[in-house]
Amino acid sequence: MGSSNGQRLGITEPISLAGPTDDDLMRTRKLEKYLRDVNLYESQEEAVSREEVLGRLDQIVKIWVKKISRAKGLNDQLLQEANAKIFTFGSYRLGVHGPGADIDTLCVGPRHATREEDFFGELHQMLTEMPEVTELHPVPDAHVPVMKFKFSGVSIDLLYARLSLWVIPEDLDISQDSILQNADEQTVRSLNGCRVTDQILRLVPKIQNFRTTLRCMRFWAKRRGVYSNVAGFLGGINWALLVARICQLYPNAVPSMLVSRFFRVYTQWRWPNPVLLCAIEEGSLGLQVWDPRRNPKDKYHLMPIITPAYPCMNSSYNVSTSTLRIMMDEFQRGHEICEAMEKNEADVDWDTLFEPFTFFEAYKNYLRIDISAENADDLRNWKGWVESRLRQLTLKIERHTYNMLQCHPHPGDFSDKSKPLYCSYFMGLQRKQGVPVGEGEQFDIRLTVKEFKQAVSMYTLRKPGMQISVAHVTRRNLPNFVFPGGVRPSRPSKGTWDSRRALERKVSSHTKPGADDGRKRKQTDDNVDTHLRNAKCHATMPSSSGEFPEGSPIMSTISSSSINLQFEHMDANELAGSNREKVGNNLTDSIRGSRNSVEVSSHNGKVDGPMIGDPRNKGPSFNSSNSKDAEKLAIEKIMSGSTQNNSLGSCAVNIAAEATLTSMNGGSSSSALSPNGGLGELEPVELTAPFSNVIPSAPVTQRKPLIRLNFTSLNKAT
Repeated sequence: MGSSNGQRLGITEPISLAGPTDDDLMRTRKLEKYLRDVNLYESQEEAVSREEVLGRLDQIVKIWVKKISRAKGLNDQLLQEANAKIFTFGSYRLGVHGPGADIDTLCVGPRHATREEDFFGELHQMLTEMPEVTELHPVPDAHVPVMKFKFSGVSIDLLYARLSLWVIPEDLDISQDSILQNADEQTVRSLNGCRVTDQILRLVPKIQNFRTTLRCMRFWAKRRGVYSNVAGFLGGINWALLVARICQLYPNAVPSMLVSRFFRVYTQWRWPNPVLLCAIEEGSLGLQVWDPRRNPKDKYHLMPIITPAYPCMNSSYNVSTSTLRIMMDEFQRGHEICEAMEKNEADVDWDTLFEPFTFFEAYKNYLRIDISAENADDLRNWKGWVESRLRQLTLKIERHTYNMLQCHPHPGDFSDKSKPLYCSYFMGLQRKQGVPVGEGEQFDIRLTVKEFKQAVSMYTLRKPGMQISVAHVTRRNLPNFVFPGGVRPSRPSKGTWDSRRALERKVSSHTKPGADDGRKRKQTDDNVDTHLRNAKCHATMPSSSGEFPEGSPIMSTISSSSINLQFEHMDANELAGSNREKVGNNLTDSIRGSRNSVEVSSHNGKVDGPMIGDPRNKGPSFNSSNSKDAEKLAIEKIMSGSTQNNSLGSCAVNIAAEATLTSMNGGSSSSALSPNGGLGELEPVELTAPFSNVIPSAPVTQRKPLIRLNFTSLNKAT
């Protein structure tokens, strides 16, 4: 695989062919040691155990397919040749799984083995009867139907693909497009994971460097709270595709270099330019591929990361305006830290890069979503459904407030040990930074939250006891169980990279003309608390925990029982403020600049140009500073590309940029292709009549940049 045969990988020339310096090799050794020390590698015993489980599972599906073949009266030859086969994909197939990670598996069966009756029926029954199988949980109605269970303690996610073949050969190659012929949608989606994973491994130059870098980036994303596809960030396949593209652009780089270049490239990336590992193939089977020219939903994807296997799809359609802003902020932070490490600055090392994001120090106001059920099985099912809907709440708040109220969903859930059948989710809330605030401007998200709860309550498998409540909670009233060890820190984190940068920004802002005086900030904070204490309340006033009592009425207008919260600019403890403001304000300009940008050209989908460190170049050698400048120009060349051939990629980006800009500005598209006005990936039934909770008005300059969010108590869904 890779470039050992001299083949160029990717749709452009590499940015640099330079290899590592002694410092790069030293940093790579330290990075690898760090990853081992934080226990990212499984033991040899666990590896053997996984192999044994996979072998046993393969035997089981072979027995299963012969059993159903016999029951359906197939002739002796077909009965003798009846076969099914297990494939792996995801982190296990990529070789980046850690201890205790689940194994993504795919069962490929013949045409007479149905999904509903045979896979979720007969095979499910066989697994139920096996003592080594525990926690068996079928999800037949999922977008990609799956059976989840533990086999001898190893977590398994098992998908099923029903091919049009009567016999499944043992040497089946599922990378061939012909395997998709006459396949139903669930089978195409189920096969996609394996096909994409295998294609990634074919398209990276040095697999071991790719694996180490991907381990690093997955760990970093989890520590920084941006690893979750369902929450609107990026999941495992997304991070793998982003890392693979960097490996293509720097084929001779070692992991420490690839991590640094990852942040360097994606800090400069102008979304919605798509990230592509190879050219998008139209294919001959008529399956839909990512194409904003033809598919209305594709026009509104903010961060397209395209899968390399036919049919090519956008793997990151869940990304929203808020989550893109948060990730761009994190890319910038990573870039600054890697730059500091390369300069050998004191007190900056891999520990600095992997510092956990202090989510519950970053905001003053949060939404708390509590769910409960009557037993563990119901809670697991209810959690899965609610988690799949939480992203809709983020999108609705963005849409209904014209992106002026920003949400930061925490990708995890929290449990109070004193309430075993309860679970909580949190979203940080802040007003969009750097925008003048109109006199008396308010955000009313009561109807938005009510609409979300009604949508969640439509769960077809809902049982008595499955409850959900939404409440506002301030930072000082957060429950203790969200903090490590259940202990609230006595003071904000100090000595971290984030806290130091926040302090520097605060000092810098106070030296600028017209900057807010620190005493005004404190006075505003005190006013918030005083206002909450003095608010006239009826029976609907929330408790000190921020919860709303069940049965409290829905208020259709702002009244004295409302909670008026004054949002102000972030202080030094709100670590995400200034940098996210910069990223958010530049996002629209970035999209405007990308209208004529794409990673393709008229040269058969490839962009050619000089490479840094290319031995074919006869120019003078680069010093460190000049090399980085040259890399920046090379990245810009990739981003601008050539659009002379009016290819799919170039046209797609033009369309996507226009549509995304329209969506982010809160306006409606002039195109009649999407009735949802910029959020085509949302269910039409949920957004056909959006609430206009904010009435745009001409901005009025104020001395204090305040904004009010009116949020009243809400009933639990029944």
